[in-house]
Amino acid sequence: MGNQMTEMLKGTLEGIVLAILARKSAYGYEITAWLRDQGFADIAEGTVYALLVRVEQRGFVDVEKVPSEKGPPRKVYTLNAKGRDQLAEFWATWNVLAHRIEQLRPTDTPPAEGA
Repeated sequence: MGNQMTEMLKGTLEGIVLAILARKSAYGYEITAWLRDQGFADIAEGTVYALLVRVEQRGFVDVEKVPSEKGPPRKVYTLNAKGRDQLAEFWATWNVLAHRIEQLRPTDTPPAEGA
């Protein structure tokens, strides 16, 4: 199931990161640590950083460089209005897909553990 989870996660990771940023501003390592704490242990930091570059380029976040006690300044990402619109679209799409997929489940098959 690991490979299937990885493939599904690729298609939803942007929405997940935007949802995290809707809760609070964060820098890349914070986002990666939160994802791992939530059970997404296989996500590489590089994947999150590449995604953050994309959402910044697409104008979904505002970025502020904040001094760090260890090393160079950190880039702190804050979801902006365009990002909130994108997140709303993500949730609307998610709801439609989840509903349609659930309709495909045979009625005698219980949801999988952890679902």
